[in-house]
Amino acid sequence: MRPSPGGGRLRARAGTWLAPLVLLLVSAVAAPAAALPATTGAGPAAGPAPAGSVPPPGRSAVWSASLQGMHGTSPDLTVRNIARASVSATSLRVRIGNPYGDRPATFRSATIGLQHRVGEADLVPGSLRTLTFQGRPRVTVPPGGHVYSDPVALRVSAQRNLAISLYAPDAPVNDQTFPPPTPNPPASFLSLGGDHTRDTGDAAYPEEDKGLSAEPGYHPGQLWWVEVVDGRTPAAGTIVALGDSNTAGHDAVGGGDRWTDLLAQRINALPPHRQLAVANAGISGNTVSRQPNPYDPTGHCCGPPAPDRLEYDVFDLAGARHVILLEGTNDLGGGEFAPPAPASQVIDAMREIVQRAHARGLKVVGATLMPMCNPAGSAKETNRLAVNEFVRTGGLFDGVVDFDAAVRDPDDPTRFRDVYHSDCYHPNAAGHAALADAIDLGLFGLDDRKSREGRAA
Repeated sequence: MRPSPGGGRLRARAGTWLAPLVLLLVSAVAAPAAALPATTGAGPAAGPAPAGSVPPPGRSAVWSASLQGMHGTSPDLTVRNIARASVSATSLRVRIGNPYGDRPATFRSATIGLQHRVGEADLVPGSLRTLTFQGRPRVTVPPGGHVYSDPVALRVSAQRNLAISLYAPDAPVNDQTFPPPTPNPPASFLSLGGDHTRDTGDAAYPEEDKGLSAEPGYHPGQLWWVEVVDGRTPAAGTIVALGDSNTAGHDAVGGGDRWTDLLAQRINALPPHRQLAVANAGISGNTVSRQPNPYDPTGHCCGPPAPDRLEYDVFDLAGARHVILLEGTNDLGGGEFAPPAPASQVIDAMREIVQRAHARGLKVVGATLMPMCNPAGSAKETNRLAVNEFVRTGGLFDGVVDFDAAVRDPDDPTRFRDVYHSDCYHPNAAGHAALADAIDLGLFGLDDRKSREGRAA
């Protein structure tokens, strides 16, 4: 599950959906099948990526989602994952992963196509492509591993949804969820029983909203195994948003998109060769510093701390050029399994992330931490203000986005403005729009005038 930074509200809900999810993910009995073993880099729990995992030149990640942990075993069904391309691209590759698995995951078949209509599982006629791995349709990904597919001849336009269908019965489920779900991608459809990866229609994919479960149906905010889509694109690289629930999209209620999606839409107003793709590496409940997770001691709730997933979730992404770092709320807030962290712990983690990113040639934009409803003068609020002062004036970052100033209530800066409020830790859809609007595209070397003129008109 994806706890909120405060932990209390969603911890109370954990027993209401996580236990049913584990029970529903019953093991499927299937005959073993020969499959090509994955040879790509290790997952986040296995340390730095090995030599040879350097992203190829001429490609950029046009979409990503960071997996959170392992939750049960896949039934005998197909998962049609829905992802939205941030920029146009061709020659698409897909990365699928088993980063938290306790055993190998065998993918017996995999396809990619263009989703025909939002909220429905059918594909654009003629868009279905088979995914292969070193020329073979099957692949086995070891525990802690991931694998990229071979490129496929498929073109996707900016803001168009892709459907990546995976059939892996009896495989450990590595997932990404951010309850309560948003109405927009990421999302998935779980099929009726069997291999439906090659279905172009939706007869085998019920479209009733089943929330966070393993029942056949529509599952907004939920993905299995799929992590990255990259391709050849006229864009000049990728911005990776590294963060927690406020980047993943938790509680972005109100029918809108996440701030990362809205940032991509702003960038789409620029000429193609002046664009940058946007990849979302948010995990709800994630911490920026190395510490026990405040909400879950199992290691399958909220992903590894940000420094321990840099290689996997940022550096491995093709075309990565910039990072937007929005993390620290979970550290400062604390929870049942970890006390609130001091500002110095968060700042030290930020220093490490920036230092390592700079060593890889990436620039890092720091984002200030948004209100948390902690009383003025309290230790938590004092630490948040200290972190924000460092982000604004410490000289560590290549640029700064003041998200705190964009959404705080001027009459009570410990809280969101009512129009942007979802709960004490998360902005609603209007708040996500305000965050996207607060980002100066000049921080990434982009001319922002046309983007702002278009929105003003």
